[in-house]
Amino acid sequence: MNGIRHNTLINGVLHSWSNLSVAIAGVPVTGINKISYKDSQTIENIYGAGQAPVGRGYGKIEPTASIGLERGEVEAIRAASPTGRLQDIAPFDIIVQFLPVNGQKIVTHVIRDAQFKDDGVEVKEGDTSNYTDFELVVGSIKWK
Repeated sequence: MNGIRHNTLINGVLHSWSNLSVAIAGVPVTGINKISYKDSQTIENIYGAGQAPVGRGYGKIEPTASIGLERGEVEAIRAASPTGRLQDIAPFDIIVQFLPVNGQKIVTHVIRDAQFKDDGVEVKEGDTSNYTDFELVVGSIKWK
Protein backbone atom coordinates (compact mmCIF):
# COMPACT_ATOMS: atom_id res chain seq x y z
CA MET A 1 0.00 0.00 0.00
CA ASN A 2 1.20 3.58 -0.67
CA GLY A 3 0.65 4.92 2.87
CA ILE A 4 -2.23 7.24 1.93
CA ARG A 5 -4.96 7.20 4.58
CA HIS A 6 -8.54 8.08 3.86
CA ASN A 7 -10.44 9.65 6.75
CA THR A 8 -13.91 8.43 7.47
CA LEU A 9 -16.50 11.16 7.04
CA ILE A 10 -17.97 12.21 10.40
CA ASN A 11 -21.60 13.33 10.10
CA GLY A 12 -20.87 14.56 6.56
CA VAL A 13 -18.89 17.61 7.75
CA LEU A 14 -15.54 18.57 6.23
CA HIS A 15 -13.28 21.58 6.77
CA SER A 16 -14.48 24.75 5.05
CA TRP A 17 -13.75 28.47 4.94
CA SER A 18 -15.68 29.00 8.19
CA ASN A 19 -13.20 26.70 9.99
CA LEU A 20 -10.15 28.62 8.79
CA SER A 21 -7.99 30.77 11.05
CA VAL A 22 -5.13 32.89 9.65
CA ALA A 23 -2.49 34.83 11.60
CA ILE A 24 0.14 37.08 10.03
CA ALA A 25 3.23 37.60 12.19
CA GLY A 26 1.27 36.19 15.13
CA VAL A 27 -1.70 38.57 14.71
CA PRO A 28 -5.10 37.02 13.80
CA VAL A 29 -6.43 38.34 10.49
CA THR A 30 -10.17 38.65 9.91
CA GLY A 31 -10.14 40.94 6.85
CA ILE A 32 -9.17 38.11 4.50
CA ASN A 33 -11.22 36.61 1.68
CA LYS A 34 -8.73 34.14 0.20
CA ILE A 35 -5.37 32.52 0.71
CA SER A 36 -3.55 30.24 -1.67
CA TYR A 37 -0.24 28.45 -1.13
CA LYS A 38 1.61 25.51 -2.59
CA ASP A 39 5.04 24.18 -3.25
CA SER A 40 6.23 22.41 -6.36
CA GLN A 41 9.40 20.44 -6.87
CA THR A 42 11.36 19.52 -9.95
CA ILE A 43 11.14 15.72 -10.19
CA GLU A 44 12.50 13.97 -13.26
CA ASN A 45 13.11 10.44 -14.40
CA ILE A 46 16.78 9.61 -14.90
CA TYR A 47 17.64 7.42 -17.86
CA GLY A 48 20.58 5.09 -18.35
CA ALA A 49 20.87 1.85 -20.28
CA GLY A 50 17.64 0.76 -21.95
CA GLN A 51 14.36 2.57 -22.53
CA ALA A 52 13.01 2.71 -19.00
CA PRO A 53 14.06 5.12 -16.24
CA VAL A 54 16.76 3.80 -13.93
CA GLY A 55 16.00 6.28 -11.16
CA ARG A 56 14.53 9.62 -10.29
CA GLY A 57 16.20 12.98 -9.67
CA TYR A 58 14.87 15.60 -7.28
CA GLY A 59 15.53 19.30 -7.73
CA LYS A 60 14.60 22.50 -5.96
CA ILE A 61 11.34 23.11 -4.11
CA GLU A 62 9.56 26.31 -5.12
CA PRO A 63 6.94 27.61 -2.65
CA THR A 64 4.39 30.22 -3.73
CA ALA A 65 1.53 32.00 -1.99
CA SER A 66 -1.03 34.77 -2.43
CA ILE A 67 -3.57 36.38 -0.15
CA GLY A 68 -6.68 38.57 -0.53
CA LEU A 69 -6.93 41.29 2.13
CA GLU A 70 -9.50 43.97 2.99
CA ARG A 71 -8.26 47.57 2.85
CA GLY A 72 -8.38 48.10 6.65
CA GLU A 73 -6.32 44.95 7.16
CA VAL A 74 -3.80 46.11 4.54
CA GLU A 75 -3.38 49.48 6.23
CA ALA A 76 -2.90 47.84 9.64
CA ILE A 77 -0.16 45.62 8.16
CA ARG A 78 1.34 48.61 6.33
CA ALA A 79 1.92 50.27 9.71
CA ALA A 80 4.73 47.73 10.30
CA SER A 81 6.64 49.06 7.26
CA PRO A 82 9.41 51.61 7.85
CA THR A 83 8.62 53.25 4.46
CA GLY A 84 4.91 52.54 4.09
CA ARG A 85 5.57 50.02 1.28
CA LEU A 86 4.36 46.48 1.98
CA GLN A 87 7.48 45.12 0.24
CA ASP A 88 9.69 46.77 2.91
CA ILE A 89 8.19 44.76 5.79
CA ALA A 90 10.65 42.20 7.18
CA PRO A 91 9.91 38.52 6.44
CA PHE A 92 7.05 37.11 8.53
CA ASP A 93 5.29 33.80 9.09
CA ILE A 94 1.65 33.14 8.22
CA ILE A 95 -0.07 30.47 10.30
CA VAL A 96 -3.06 28.82 8.65
CA GLN A 97 -5.20 26.58 10.84
CA PHE A 98 -8.20 24.48 9.99
CA LEU A 99 -10.06 24.32 13.29
CA PRO A 100 -11.66 21.14 14.62
CA VAL A 101 -14.97 20.00 13.20
CA ASN A 102 -16.88 17.18 14.93
CA GLY A 103 -13.87 15.71 16.69
CA GLN A 104 -11.31 16.27 13.95
CA LYS A 105 -7.85 17.49 14.91
CA ILE A 106 -6.52 20.98 14.22
CA VAL A 107 -4.57 21.06 10.96
CA THR A 108 -1.78 23.67 10.97
CA HIS A 109 0.32 24.89 8.04
CA VAL A 110 3.00 27.57 8.38
CA ILE A 111 4.03 29.74 5.45
CA ARG A 112 7.58 30.67 6.48
CA ASP A 113 9.50 33.88 5.76
CA ALA A 114 6.79 35.49 3.63
CA GLN A 115 7.16 38.93 2.09
CA PHE A 116 4.83 41.00 -0.06
CA LYS A 117 5.92 40.99 -3.69
CA ASP A 118 3.62 43.84 -4.66
CA ASP A 119 1.54 46.66 -3.24
CA GLY A 120 -1.49 48.42 -4.62
CA VAL A 121 -5.21 49.10 -4.50
CA GLU A 122 -8.07 47.64 -6.52
CA VAL A 123 -11.37 49.50 -6.20
CA LYS A 124 -14.16 50.37 -8.64
CA GLU A 125 -17.56 52.03 -8.69
CA GLY A 126 -20.24 50.02 -6.98
CA ASP A 127 -17.88 48.14 -4.66
CA THR A 128 -19.24 47.76 -1.15
CA SER A 129 -15.94 46.35 0.10
CA ASN A 130 -12.33 46.81 -0.91
CA TYR A 131 -10.30 43.60 -1.13
CA THR A 132 -6.96 43.39 -2.94
CA ASP A 133 -4.99 40.30 -3.93
CA PHE A 134 -1.28 40.23 -3.10
CA GLU A 135 1.43 37.89 -4.31
CA LEU A 136 3.91 36.72 -1.68
CA VAL A 137 7.49 35.54 -1.86
CA VAL A 138 7.83 32.51 0.45
CA GLY A 139 10.85 30.82 2.04
CA SER A 140 9.14 27.48 2.72
CA ILE A 141 5.87 25.87 3.73
CA LYS A 142 5.69 23.70 6.83
CA TRP A 143 2.92 21.23 6.13
CA LYS A 144 3.04 19.40 9.45
